[in-house]
Amino acid sequence: MNQNLDTFNHMESNVRYYIRSFPTVFNRARGAQIWGEDGKAYIDFFAGAGALNYGHNNPLLREKLVEYLESDGVVHGLDMATAAKENFLKAFEHIILQPRGMDYVLQFTGPTGANAVEAALKLARKVKQRTNIMSFTNGFHGVSTGALAVTGNSHFRQGAGIGLENVTFMPYDGYFGPEVDTIAYIDRMLSDPASGIDKPAAAIVEVVQGEGGVHVASTDWLLALEQLCRKHDMLLIVDEIQVGCGRTGRFFGFEESGISPDIVTMSKSLSGYGLPLAMVMLKPELDRWRPGEHNGTFRGNNLAFVTATHALENFWRSEGMNELIERKADLVRKWCRTLHGKRPELDVKLRGRGLICGIYLSDHNGLGSEKIGELHKKIVRRAFDNGLIVETAGAGDEVIKLLPPLLIDDNLLRQGLQILEDSIVAETRAVMDQRAPFPELMHT
Repeated sequence: MNQNLDTFNHMESNVRYYIRSFPTVFNRARGAQIWGEDGKAYIDFFAGAGALNYGHNNPLLREKLVEYLESDGVVHGLDMATAAKENFLKAFEHIILQPRGMDYVLQFTGPTGANAVEAALKLARKVKQRTNIMSFTNGFHGVSTGALAVTGNSHFRQGAGIGLENVTFMPYDGYFGPEVDTIAYIDRMLSDPASGIDKPAAAIVEVVQGEGGVHVASTDWLLALEQLCRKHDMLLIVDEIQVGCGRTGRFFGFEESGISPDIVTMSKSLSGYGLPLAMVMLKPELDRWRPGEHNGTFRGNNLAFVTATHALENFWRSEGMNELIERKADLVRKWCRTLHGKRPELDVKLRGRGLICGIYLSDHNGLGSEKIGELHKKIVRRAFDNGLIVETAGAGDEVIKLLPPLLIDDNLLRQGLQILEDSIVAETRAVMDQRAPFPELMHT
């Protein structure tokens, strides 16, 4: 560990995680770059795990935030009416919901995505008067107890300390391979009174599984899942916490499929500035809460309302943001195709949508999934040493997950991809040089 981290090592719990992947003290950030105390600059393909879609310290949002603070605007207000909240509610309705023909009411929960998931699950059970929830393989929804119960990864589940109950896991799209229709499988299980499955109140799903390995659900699968929920009288909860706010190319990740979720959870980039803000969108007929029945001291965040409002007004009034994201996503796709053409022996593959991308090396050289995961972690470490912040994802670190800010400059995007390419080539060569005979991969 870098000696600059002595204070953190001495005072902070062993639970700290990202500091181990990125072992330096950061002190300044702007756009798609972040600097260490030693002055070294890093290109950020991590973006606060998806909380910084508009980059660090976006100047348009910072200006409005500073103005608000200097005017003695209300900072903390529980769930009382404030001008900042009113402006956000109006902007969200007029810029996001109405143009999309959507009708939802908004609930502000505690400040994290897990808080929003807890509220969504609680409401679904209250509405349907049933306890079971259906979740999916490789799903990730947070690490508070209820959210953790619908999270598949055993690494996180083992930290619960209690049994995680009232959840049935089902196979996500493609879990058994492209030839298996998992919706048909789920339908059979739910339809069979002898399957042992208690009828769920809701299904919770990510349209792109970020933490789970950048698995993408097809439009057909999502439409079939929606029909399945209607058939079996279940609510459909879509978790937009990481892939919402434009990450997949449109404001909502589910937009492209045309589904109409009953409940939507949002957080991460909702504030636009990295400020904590979490929200549940629910169809009006599901708003069965009694006043104060689900509360919290920090539900809503007036500073976050200010930046969120201006993010909507500056970036989402037109189709321009969609086009910008698609153009940058195309740069990533072209880079991957070019790398595959230059070094086909590496068999580098890409999955994802928009600017959530999973880069991975196939197992055609017989390394095994565990070794592939170790290789990906080495690639990420080398990339960090060379000035790129990027993380792995999936239970076995099976992908290198790219989450650059949506507004990243094209040249910085290319520079980051070049660092990643150089790291892939160097670490793969190092591994293969130790594993003779693979002459076609040696000294290329």
